[in-house]
Amino acid sequence: MEEILRERLSLAEERIRNILVEHSVPAKYEDYFRRTAEFILRVKETATEIAAGKTENYSLEEWQRLNTSLYGDILPKHYGASYGNPAYAVETLGETHGRILSFIYAEIRGMIPAAFEQDFEEIAILCELFIEVYNCFEEEVLPTYRSIQQIAYWYVSDYSDVMVTKRIRSAVDPSLDFAVRIVMEEDLHDLRYLYKYGEYVSENELKTAAFMNRLPQEEINRMASVYTEGYRMGFVLGKKDLSKKKTVNLRYTLGFERMIRKAVENFREMGLSPVIYRAAVHSVNRRQQERIGYLGAIPNKQYDYDHKGDSAVYLDGAFVERKLGVIRAAYEEYKELAGVHGGPACVETFGETPFSPAGSEAAYRLSEKQQKLSVELANENMQITNRYIKGEERSFTIIAFPVPEIGENFEEIFRETVKINTLDSRLYQRIQQTIIDALDQGESVHILGAGDNRTDLTVKLAERKDPARETLFENCVADVNIPVGEVFTTPRLLGTNGILHVSGVYLNELHYQNLCLKFSDGRVEEYSCTNFDTREANQAYVRENVMFHHEGLPMGEFAIGTNTAAYAMAEKYGIGGKLPILIAEKMGPHFAVGDTCYSWSEDIPVFNPDGKEIIARDNEVSLLRKTDVGKAYFGCHTDITIPYRELGHIQVITKDGKRISIIENGRFVLPGTEELNGPLEDI
Repeated sequence: MEEILRERLSLAEERIRNILVEHSVPAKYEDYFRRTAEFILRVKETATEIAAGKTENYSLEEWQRLNTSLYGDILPKHYGASYGNPAYAVETLGETHGRILSFIYAEIRGMIPAAFEQDFEEIAILCELFIEVYNCFEEEVLPTYRSIQQIAYWYVSDYSDVMVTKRIRSAVDPSLDFAVRIVMEEDLHDLRYLYKYGEYVSENELKTAAFMNRLPQEEINRMASVYTEGYRMGFVLGKKDLSKKKTVNLRYTLGFERMIRKAVENFREMGLSPVIYRAAVHSVNRRQQERIGYLGAIPNKQYDYDHKGDSAVYLDGAFVERKLGVIRAAYEEYKELAGVHGGPACVETFGETPFSPAGSEAAYRLSEKQQKLSVELANENMQITNRYIKGEERSFTIIAFPVPEIGENFEEIFRETVKINTLDSRLYQRIQQTIIDALDQGESVHILGAGDNRTDLTVKLAERKDPARETLFENCVADVNIPVGEVFTTPRLLGTNGILHVSGVYLNELHYQNLCLKFSDGRVEEYSCTNFDTREANQAYVRENVMFHHEGLPMGEFAIGTNTAAYAMAEKYGIGGKLPILIAEKMGPHFAVGDTCYSWSEDIPVFNPDGKEIIARDNEVSLLRKTDVGKAYFGCHTDITIPYRELGHIQVITKDGKRISIIENGRFVLPGTEELNGPLEDI
């Protein structure tokens, strides 16, 4: 540790220790500063013990006590009296200071990963932020909201060059190998390894790791091979040169390290080094409550939800320019590493209890102006990223497995999922081609709900000029998007009209009741759900978490899922509401709002196994990239699936008005697709 940094830390620690015994702030605020100081010192002590090697001798019980001491304050059972809870902070500290002090507290909690990664500069920055805020409350006159907000603003702005640059580097630089060393060097049968990340560890991670340890190596190899081969095939089928790439980003949840270790070995045989970075912890690097990277358990989803709008503290035009400047400079600094990065390989999990958040008036929300700035920032960030990690040269893969929280049938469901992830692609390819042949005859497709489902939607299709060589739908088998089982297209917007409704759906870890979107010429015109008591609250929920503050998102994808085996598993075990969209989208027709499936790669020819080129890669919005790229992309793509049981029909409508039925009353009726009904009959 360099001398100046050592001195900064020493002075900060001494000052914070004094805060514990001082009475120099109004009594109303003493508890906040004392408890936050105690937390900081606990984290600093943890960092020191890790540096000295003392934690290597911790027993499992000692690791668990440490983990609880670091995360306990925001766990649901303690959240009602936590300063991480904006509602509690406002109640105890007042309207003027409660909300902003809760933001400061949430930022300081980012010290935990810094301690485990031995990032003492970040620890020093956060200590100094805390001291600066504390000093304001020592004055004779209480600080205004503006004075504390300005401290927070300049903390985020001034240190974005540290935090944002580190984030970008961690995505492309294999020398930042903190997590890789855990995966590849730790004894994975000794579950103490889980605590060495510094993430929160729950029963899910412990039981998952223990279960994985019981699996024979052959099964681990098979799981890893499906995952890594899907990634490789993404380059092959996309006609992209994998030999140009040197790194791959692995994303996973703690507990899957045995599979990840084998995957790293497989990727290395392809010439790819792993980059494994943590899900962002600081507001400046987060996008709402999304977690991108490796992660442990989420201590409290309500805490994440309450802080998803924290950028409202500092988001203005000057900050947007500041952050974009840092992003450009960081990518320029690491452009060689970015140029050889191949993209992400993701392991998702499912089985957690669906989360329906409670609204909090105390939580920060972006103003209308800030919403527009947020969209502008996201769009420009995406464009910068694409210039250095080129969309037409990268690929990805995603696979999903259950976690123990799914219930007593976890192991059985896990093995069923492995089977679903390894279904016969050739069988599905043949059946899906039959569906595509019917769809290619259409001018549009009509989707009608059944029972209480109010869906009544007409999707306009692109037009083929050379039917012998062109097709509209991609025949999706198990490569980048595992498991097998869908055909999809980019619909025309003009002429796509109607209502999309689902009684219940789980999107990006949030649950929606009676989600309803109305499309007019392919754009979302109205939206609603029934999660909350008021129309305004329901619309705000959809606007923030499905629309991502965009006005009128277009329909970027229309697909028909064919994986009836996955649907049968969901029905058998009653886990439909717990499945990730990765699997759920294969279990009925689905519709994505946002970007198309081909965003940033529309000009690259894509072909089906029958040799026909998929020409429906653009819509009227994505075509705007040719004149104004900032209007062509939204940085989001959210799939919404209608389950078979809520489906009245899917009918292809030809130019002459003929109707070709693909699904009627939740069953496949198109000749040549009847085999898909087998799993449905077993329900």
